[in-house]
Amino acid sequence: IIEHARCQKMSLVLFSLLASYRAYAQNPHYTYHSCSNTTTYTRNSTYSTNLKTLLASFSSPNSSYSTGFQSGKAGQAPDTVTGLFLCRGDVSQESCRNCVAFAVNESLTRCPNQSEAVLYYDECTLRYSHRNILSTLRTDGGYTLPNVNNIPRNQQDRFRDLVLATLNQAATKAVASSRKFDARKVNFTALQSLYGLVQCTPDLTGQDCLRCLQTSINQLPTERTGARLLLPSCGSRYELYPFYNESAVTTQTN
Repeated sequence: IIEHARCQKMSLVLFSLLASYRAYAQNPHYTYHSCSNTTTYTRNSTYSTNLKTLLASFSSPNSSYSTGFQSGKAGQAPDTVTGLFLCRGDVSQESCRNCVAFAVNESLTRCPNQSEAVLYYDECTLRYSHRNILSTLRTDGGYTLPNVNNIPRNQQDRFRDLVLATLNQAATKAVASSRKFDARKVNFTALQSLYGLVQCTPDLTGQDCLRCLQTSINQLPTERTGARLLLPSCGSRYELYPFYNESAVTTQTN
């Protein structure tokens, strides 16, 4: 009986560890966050209540995970909160849901009393503000993540031309699409492919989306083996490995 109890206890411990590992393994990949300190709110204030209401709507089962984008507002002036979430155009509905729920939970920890915040993950972005951010272009506060390794010096000019051409082609396609998203793969060498991805929040006009993507693309360091530039309204990225789901992109961009 003692041995049986011991085995049961061990099984429960292993199950708990496995469940914790799975939960950890499914967490979205945190990239960067920015909290504006210019305007803050107090706990239990009307703004705080409105913010929690808006965030709860984003992480509810009825949110627009299938389209990967949702915007909204809560409350009345001067305590109105506007916000949105945007999932990367190739991620599954389940991954989108997981990322948004995770970002919502983390937002109040990473930005505990700031009225304006943006949280970036590989799979999604979450934004909210006391100002109206809906259908509004924002290209300030950019954040660049360059890879450590450089392209060989004698290949950097050709590589730069290929990166810019690929991402600009993707930007043209993204602007014309309903999801404001495009990703593509081209050959750099006979054995090496270049992967590029661009995306805007779909609430932007085509003109504003293009302006945002051009700003992002033109600021990318192209001497690295990969880099991304994050802006509140859009982002661009290139790598020498497949960092997105190619089959999902083929389905959604045709």
